[in-house]
Amino acid sequence: MISLSAATRVFIVTGSTDMRKSFNGLYGIVVHQLQQDPTSGHVFVFCNRTRTRIKLLLWDGSGLWVCAKRLERGKFGWDWPEGDNSRVISHEALSLLLGGIDLKE
Repeated sequence: MISLSAATRVFIVTGSTDMRKSFNGLYGIVVHQLQQDPTSGHVFVFCNRTRTRIKLLLWDGSGLWVCAKRLERGKFGWDWPEGDNSRVISHEALSLLLGGIDLKE
């Protein structure tokens, strides 16, 4: 698992993202849509329309990481409206989400 400091925030993009995007495409979403700095050390989470694939973009101090996960069955779950650009979630919520547990408010 990725180790995160207490100061690291986890931003989840609530809308769908084209999973063909990699470093530059996801970097652009963080800068233009979320108005955040991708090299801040925070984690940015993206999901496809069907919520079966998820990508994380994070800066480790020397470069960017893009991590991906594809579920074989089920989907990543949360119940936030897509009108929000992003939500900040806890490190624990990220672990639950990556483990396949639905995030409900």
